[in-house]
Amino acid sequence: MEKQRGFKRLISAFKNSNRALTWLLKNEAAFKQEAWLLLISIPVSFIISSSIAEQLLLISSVVFVMFAEVINTAIEAVVDRVGLEHHELSGLAKDLGSLAVLISLLLCLLAWCYVIVQNF
Repeated sequence: MEKQRGFKRLISAFKNSNRALTWLLKNEAAFKQEAWLLLISIPVSFIISSSIAEQLLLISSVVFVMFAEVINTAIEAVVDRVGLEHHELSGLAKDLGSLAVLISLLLCLLAWCYVIVQNF
């Protein structure tokens, strides 16, 4: 099978990404919560920030949490695909993915706290 090139490859990549986003919104509670958080954070960022740079920091910090959740879910899917039996490395992979989400949440919290402290 010949690899797609140019615009067809971009369309195909967009369709694949859209399929993944749809799956996440239907099947991953944490991702759904983070999507709601993003929708809420956008208007709130206009209220609590004093600059476009602060708004970008606030919104991108939430998007970063969503990015970490996507990677974590991908790790979990691969581990589960390999086998559902308990294995130390499988558990470690899942724990590391979870840690990535926790780190992103802490960075998000720090960004929001910084902007709130600076402006209030």
